Amino acid sequence: MTDLLPAFQRALAQLPLVAILRGLTPAEAPAVGQALVAAGFGLLEVPLNSPEPLQSIRLLREQCPAALVGAGTVLTTQQVREVHAAGGQLIVSPCFDAAVVRESVALGMVALPGVLTPTEAFGALAAGAHALKLFPAEMASPAAVKALKAVLPRGTPLLPVGGITPEGMAAWHAAGADGFGIGSALYKPGKAAAAVGETAHAFVAAWRACAAQA
Repeated sequence: MTDLLPAFQRALAQLPLVAILRGLTPAEAPAVGQALVAAGFGLLEVPLNSPEPLQSIRLLREQCPAALVGAGTVLTTQQVREVHAAGGQLIVSPCFDAAVVRESVALGMVALPGVLTPTEAFGALAAGAHALKLFPAEMASPAAVKALKAVLPRGTPLLPVGGITPEGMAAWHAAGADGFGIGSALYKPGKAAAAVGETAHAFVAAWRACAAQA
């Protein structure tokens, strides 16, 4: 079992929203991370195609100890090892690669590969994935979530990612989405930490409203 799995499960239970901080710089990382944590976020992702992503991950781990921090756009096992060395706890990918998932699990990290089809989803779970990122959500629909949830093992977290807004969360949630990854609607390069915090509160309120109707 992945060492971090219980903490990941607790984070999902508290607020299953992953902040995708594509383009974040190390200079921005502490203030943006603290604003997100203050709003209730406990899952922070820095895509590897950001400036100095490993340094930002290190800083977020230091400044936001209550959150789980990791990398997105992870495509190779070497990148998995680099993220692990930087203190990363989550490995998020836009696609499913069995070797990436297995390396993440072997290093005690949480693996969230991207899938779009049942074949990819079951392949990812067989490799050891702990949750599934439905990506890009713009190519899917709430109906696709409902269909996948009907056949996936009970309790498998499925998080749509791509184009998610506070206003659009309800339909996905009603279809069975267990949470979301949120990117440019939450953070864009250069967006002030205070503004990120305000947007984060809007997403948290939208999620809580969805959960209250379940």
